Amino acid sequence: MTTRPPRPRERGIPEATVARLPVYLRALQALQERGTATVSSEGLAGAAGVNSAKLRKDLSHLGSYGTRGVGYEVEYLIYQISRELGLTQDWSVAIVGIGNLGRALANYGGFGTRGFRIAALLDADPEVVGRSVASLDVRHIDSLEEVVRTKGVSIGVIATPAGSAQGVASRFVEAGVTSILNFAPVVLNVPDGVDVRKVDLSIELQILAFHAQRRADGDGQVNRSGLEVT
Repeated sequence: MTTRPPRPRERGIPEATVARLPVYLRALQALQERGTATVSSEGLAGAAGVNSAKLRKDLSHLGSYGTRGVGYEVEYLIYQISRELGLTQDWSVAIVGIGNLGRALANYGGFGTRGFRIAALLDADPEVVGRSVASLDVRHIDSLEEVVRTKGVSIGVIATPAGSAQGVASRFVEAGVTSILNFAPVVLNVPDGVDVRKVDLSIELQILAFHAQRRADGDGQVNRSGLEVT
């Protein structure tokens, strides 16, 4: 299996900062595409949607303080953040569950440019196994351990129904995979030392619905005279 570099938090970087680094990276890459060579902390903070003080503190954990009157060199800061996130090497990914979501993930072209290589697709459905998706043949879930070993899988993606997710996670862990991205609507139980990131689209939609309802309620608090009701 691919040797993993020290994780950011093991080097003293707060989890909240780690969560913002990909946002900074995306903003920097957009600046680079526009031909921007340097950017001020205020400019980068605005592009990333944070305040400049928070951004400067976050980047100080990487040892990057910028140059007074000049700002940050975009290309070098991209390298620094990419290195810290482990994106300067190739990460092999296996996706289990090749339904609509799994196929969409497999076909997403943005992974390759960010250091992630979809190495294997697995499913238990006989009607899916053997089909070609994103130029890869879908393999049976029974071959998961072999796939992890032969493909050097570092990250497992679970896009199965909720009832199957825990079993897949346990098999990933037993095979030596310690980083799992879970799209199934269930909480996974994994040993210490295994990182699980959960993506629940329904929860995100519910949060958006909450804020939309709050705005609607606020807009409705106007009486017939046109004055806001307190």
